[in-house]
Amino acid sequence: MKKRELLFTVTAKDCVLETFRSGGKGGQNQNKRNTGVRFKHKPSGAVGECRNFRTQLQNKREAFRRMAESERFQSWVRVQAAKAAGQPSIEERVEKAMDSRNIRVEIKDDKGRWTAENGKRS
Repeated sequence: MKKRELLFTVTAKDCVLETFRSGGKGGQNQNKRNTGVRFKHKPSGAVGECRNFRTQLQNKREAFRRMAESERFQSWVRVQAAKAAGQPSIEERVEKAMDSRNIRVEIKDDKGRWTAENGKRS
């Protein structure tokens, strides 16, 4: 079994926290107090928002969880983990894959046969 190591951490301090009045159902507490919470993680662009609960603390927990579970944040985490582990970036992998030795262009002729661009039939 591989040993796992911590590559990096993301906390609420790494995000911009916004509070706002939720409005809607939930009585006067939601209409008079800033119970709605939005977390923005600037490096990834991920956003998590919650206004479901009556208290700001509950909404903070849920908003951070939603931000951390978003597709955008998860993609950013994968890239950062690869960088921290010393693996090539996605740009380097794409560049390598796009090398002319890895690409073959074929053309379909009038008889429905595929022919490689250099004239050899496949």
